Amino acid sequence: MQKDILNRYLFDNLHARGELVNLSQTFQDIVAAHDYPPGVKQLLGELVAATCLLTATLKFEGEIAVQLQGDGPIGYLAVNGNNRQEMRGIARMVSETDATALKDLIGKGNMIITIRPSNGEPYQGVVALEHDTLAECLEHYFDVSEQIPTKIWLFSDEQSSQIAGTLIQLLPDGGDKEQQQTDFEHLCQLTNTIKSEEIFSLASEDLLYRLYHQEEVRLFEPQAVSYQCSCSEEKCLNTISQIEPNELESIIAEQGSVSMTCDYCLTTYSFERPQLAQFIDGTTH
Repeated sequence: MQKDILNRYLFDNLHARGELVNLSQTFQDIVAAHDYPPGVKQLLGELVAATCLLTATLKFEGEIAVQLQGDGPIGYLAVNGNNRQEMRGIARMVSETDATALKDLIGKGNMIITIRPSNGEPYQGVVALEHDTLAECLEHYFDVSEQIPTKIWLFSDEQSSQIAGTLIQLLPDGGDKEQQQTDFEHLCQLTNTIKSEEIFSLASEDLLYRLYHQEEVRLFEPQAVSYQCSCSEEKCLNTISQIEPNELESIIAEQGSVSMTCDYCLTTYSFERPQLAQFIDGTTH
């Protein structure tokens, strides 16, 4: 199967849409700088795949952030993406753990989805993490906030550091609701037969044919998914500009420079006094 690709498709006669994403290099790049335990790495991978699927359901240009917060060993887990399917993610641990289940890793907590369109007001949805799997929690989000029947499947392969996901979503058109629900359940039953080895080995077209060869499936142009950290020297300087001049002087006197490290990619940006003169005494050198 071609990796780091998102496929979108429509079931023309069944008033439903689908998505399929398979990630390899993107996910490996996201976790490369971190030494996460297997369970944490798997959950982060599932959240990356889920965020790709979620972003593709939105007709917008902008950014999305999906966060899991709780009182478990992982205090904070987040994936940021955009409509170009550029992704980054992080897990912040408060204690060591060998857990693999969602509730054992996050504890009691919430999922927060923030959408920031390039044009328009940001939107935020919050749902409690009351279900056993991330896929079920996302389905609950769609049910509560969007009221659109949606089914999600997430897969991970620890050996090869691959992750994948697929989604079926009903597209209500005001017609026979009972028939639409029957069609949706039919597609879910077909999709539920996916085996983990299939989603990681078969080409997208072959997998879709295996699942839906009796249906009319309209496949759109695939979209590449990539790792892209949004940190930059400019953003660091913007943050530093908010620090009081005397505090900057104190840090420079003690450490010789002001340094900031990106939590996501662990890149460190270091600035000496001449680069910060405009913030300290209003001049540039």
